[in-house]
Amino acid sequence: MRTTYMAKPNEVERKWYVVDATDIPMGRMSSVVAAILRGKNKPTYTPNVDTGDFVIIINADKTKLTGKKATDKIYYRNIDGNPGGLKQISAGALRTKDSRKLIELSVKGMLPKNTLGRAQGMKLHVYGGAEHNHQAQLPEVLDITNLI
Repeated sequence: MRTTYMAKPNEVERKWYVVDATDIPMGRMSSVVAAILRGKNKPTYTPNVDTGDFVIIINADKTKLTGKKATDKIYYRNIDGNPGGLKQISAGALRTKDSRKLIELSVKGMLPKNTLGRAQGMKLHVYGGAEHNHQAQLPEVLDITNLI
């Protein structure tokens, strides 16, 4: 009788990937990155174990928002829990203010909303420019234009 392989947390081998976000639509890039963070690109994927890899996104300032998302897509946050504390910012304004936060919100919104999803989201590193400080991990360049 064959049994299904279930990954164990101490057996997971993790890789590091670098994704260049220059002129790539943000939503399509985010869905590919979220799948890599979850480990869905591996044959050892197990839903209840964090089998994903680390992802470094560079050039977050140069990502593309298609259509009218720069003006019409609104991000809300409540700073104090009261109805008067609701703040909003458009995607275009958030990109000019902090492009790293825009991509983090996009990717983390595609991860599970539980403890496992938060652990997977911590493996995401976003940088606005072309430099990052993870050279010691020997990250592989991931060309996601073939995957989207």
